[in-house]
Amino acid sequence: MDDKIIAIFCLCDDLLKAMHHQEDCQCQMNDAEIMTTAFIAALFFRGNHESARALLKQYGYIPHMVSQSRFSRRLHRIKAIFMVFFNLLAQTWKTLNTEAIYMIDSFPIAVCDNIRIRRSKIYSTEDFRGYQASKKRYFYGLKIHLMVTQAGQPVECFLTPGGFGDVDALKYYAYALPDGSIIYADKAYNDYEIEDFLQEVEHIALLPMRKKNSQRALPPEVSFVQHYYRKMVETAGSLIEQLLPKSIHAVTSQGFELKVALFVIASSLNGYLNL
Repeated sequence: MDDKIIAIFCLCDDLLKAMHHQEDCQCQMNDAEIMTTAFIAALFFRGNHESARALLKQYGYIPHMVSQSRFSRRLHRIKAIFMVFFNLLAQTWKTLNTEAIYMIDSFPIAVCDNIRIRRSKIYSTEDFRGYQASKKRYFYGLKIHLMVTQAGQPVECFLTPGGFGDVDALKYYAYALPDGSIIYADKAYNDYEIEDFLQEVEHIALLPMRKKNSQRALPPEVSFVQHYYRKMVETAGSLIEQLLPKSIHAVTSQGFELKVALFVIASSLNGYLNL
């Protein structure tokens, strides 16, 4: 843990310096330390910021630790920087992914049990009620939409309400990939119009698994490769789920979404630290 704490702080500090990030000279705790605390909480304490704050202060990593409420305010203030951090990691994974093979999928993140939906204060509309086909159960919360490399490292990520369709999410990916890239997906991502557009304009092949009545059936060898790479995106989802607590504590929707995003970035960061 000691090496990872130091490495995370150095990465955050170098990023802020490269961005020429300005801070108030009176701050006792800089933004690199705020980011480090958030990542340590996601990696080792299932998102519990208080436990991460206590550890880093007790063992002298960050002696001038701010209070819990001030830490929360500072964290929300720099949330845009976390996305810059994620995009830099994503660029690294794209560079290492020389075969240019990617997978997309979505994973549910429940904000509460179904029986507590009416009492939910974070979200309050039916748009957030979704269905998880793999477990044949409904959930209430968000969906994480991921694009990962063939090694399972995330390169794109965004959140939608739980009831948002996977095929509709195809319109929200950036597809910032090299020419000739191949994207594998499951049966929920069949959209011939988007497939043709990506092939003609972006020179990217989107190859979702076909349904039985599909007009564009794929040969058996392609179907075999699809099932093989399908496991990679499931592995990426499992790595993120390992970091998640049984329930994510948050007071506002912005706080809940920020914590979910931190788990995704922390999973990518952990893969980078283990290289």
